[in-house]
Amino acid sequence: MHSIEIIGLGGGDIDQLPLGLYKKLISQAQPVYVRTEDHPVVAALETEGVTFKGFDETYQRHDQFEPVYQDIVEQLIQASETQAVIYAVPGHPMLAERTVQLLLEHGKETDLHVTCTGGRSFLDDLFNALQVDPIEGFQLLDATSFKRNQLDYRSHLIFCQVYDKMIASEVKLSLLDDLAPETPVTIVSAAGSNEETRLSIPLEELDRAVELDNLTTVHLAPITDMNQLNHQFFRLREVISELRGPDGCPWDRAQTHESLRKYLIEETYEFIDAVNRADDVNMTEELGDILLQVLLHSQIGEDEGFFTVDDVIVTVTDKMIRRHPHVFGDHQAETAEDVVQSWDAIKQNEKSGQHVALLDHVPKSFPALLQAEEIQKKAAKVGFDWGDPVQVIRKVEEEWQEFEVARRQQNVREMEKEWGDLLFALANLARHYKLSSESSLEQTNAKFRKRFAYVEKKVVDSGHQWHDFTLDELDGFWERAKAEYKGEE
Repeated sequence: MHSIEIIGLGGGDIDQLPLGLYKKLISQAQPVYVRTEDHPVVAALETEGVTFKGFDETYQRHDQFEPVYQDIVEQLIQASETQAVIYAVPGHPMLAERTVQLLLEHGKETDLHVTCTGGRSFLDDLFNALQVDPIEGFQLLDATSFKRNQLDYRSHLIFCQVYDKMIASEVKLSLLDDLAPETPVTIVSAAGSNEETRLSIPLEELDRAVELDNLTTVHLAPITDMNQLNHQFFRLREVISELRGPDGCPWDRAQTHESLRKYLIEETYEFIDAVNRADDVNMTEELGDILLQVLLHSQIGEDEGFFTVDDVIVTVTDKMIRRHPHVFGDHQAETAEDVVQSWDAIKQNEKSGQHVALLDHVPKSFPALLQAEEIQKKAAKVGFDWGDPVQVIRKVEEEWQEFEVARRQQNVREMEKEWGDLLFALANLARHYKLSSESSLEQTNAKFRKRFAYVEKKVVDSGHQWHDFTLDELDGFWERAKAEYKGEE
């Protein structure tokens, strides 16, 4: 049977190597394969006649680490076809050794017999060198492949496999996205051996302070200055929880879903204003205000025992995955129109078995004009619509005449009803010509604001009051504003 025995060399010198492994290695007639020869135990055993075949040159053939590991594993598997192979790795085989995991996976799928034998983990000596109790919580991260969003700065962060300055630089740059340059980090090398070194330096010096090698580990203590982490989601959640807590803010504690409704609407419109102005700075602020409303409502839900922000997040995450099978599954969608059709079909399937009135999908809290547009779109989807815009124009004329009748009768209640019918018919006419009544009116509002500001400036610059001008004079300013802004509008 083909076999590969994996041996851990420990994190330091030969004194850390168990006696049984020492005897096994010095008795080998065949070369011992080793992931890297840059290790104190390798040098010590070579003086006792043990020969090694290292894979250091394999690292030079690839630009990324995963291909390196794949290459090493393929060479080991090929060697195992003719002889039993001993493969030595730094530290413990089951700790931060990607090649070991690849070999174990291969062994499960084939008849290759893969075993792991001992080897002292560097973690015990590392915690001793740092005087850290791991019960406080820690993350062990591969410096060559971690992602920034994995980092929990409330626990000890330990970056292993900081082989060289390039990797140290990547770690530094990732941490600087979150932390101040002067944040202290500790570099530990050859923990537990006679060659152990420990150096505390500012984060910004991580890639230039000392020589780095195969036995280098970087430690970052838990961040105690929470203000450094105010950009992270958990901090906002903590702040909102405290504001709503027993010793929090009286105003925040008094709020309900109902009392907060108007603020969500206001903040949303303020964000839209920022978008219309292409104001990126203000967009950031307004999105923060919207997120605040989401967190406040979620905290109220948690306080009342109905839902938490976790429920909110998992609901939308599941929905996004479920409704994007062309991204997270094997469904095909080539255009935006394909995506919309797929979305509607999935949504309809989700609602199967329960009747939901068609117009219930249009929120009653929408602005009236926007609500009219959406209601008409829903009705049109099931065929309840005029096919010819001319018919809609006749309806507009009909509603206008009915409004005129109410106006001549001076019946204010009927006037209001007929005016609503007229606006609804006008929105329908706009839709038939693929115009948005909401957007059209927004443009007109913006145009009026700009022209009126021009008129106001003329009044102020004149040193007179509004009532000093006749309507014809003000209208003259208005016409000049139209001419002034003609190209822009």
